[in-house]
Amino acid sequence: MSTEVTNPQFSPEKMAEVQRVISLFPEGKQKSALLRILHIAEEEFGGWLSVPTMNYVAEILGIQPVEVYEVATFYTMFNIEKPGKVVLEVCRTGPCMLVGSDNIIDYIQQKLNIEVGGTSADGIFTLKTAECLGACGYGPMLQCGKHYHEHLTPEKVDALLESLRNEHTTSSN
Repeated sequence: MSTEVTNPQFSPEKMAEVQRVISLFPEGKQKSALLRILHIAEEEFGGWLSVPTMNYVAEILGIQPVEVYEVATFYTMFNIEKPGKVVLEVCRTGPCMLVGSDNIIDYIQQKLNIEVGGTSADGIFTLKTAECLGACGYGPMLQCGKHYHEHLTPEKVDALLESLRNEHTTSSN
């Protein structure tokens, strides 16, 4: 795993994007840009938000660091610990739970030998749960990056994990 970014600085291109996003809001309301800037920061600094990164975002927006921490820790879409190469976010709300999301979460935990919030020993997979991913008719489901995987069964999970492991093992060689 790579080390924490201790003195984060956006690249000139990302800083231009940050400034563009901030400019979308009235003077004094730059905190409204926080969610989008946290996404930019995650993308720029290794897929997660370290404390120094969150402090940097607070400085840019002219807000208190705790205001950034509150948002970053509230939303499950942000990683406040370094994740694996692949983040599996299993929906755990009512509709998915009724059709077996708890069983899928348990299955993935056993298959990867991790708990929710943990990362597999090979550093490839991080398992998270998420509140409603907006695919209630397709549960149980999970999100992996920008892709949804729906109507999950243990067999579908096996195929997905194998495909993702091959993709990320091959790409790192």
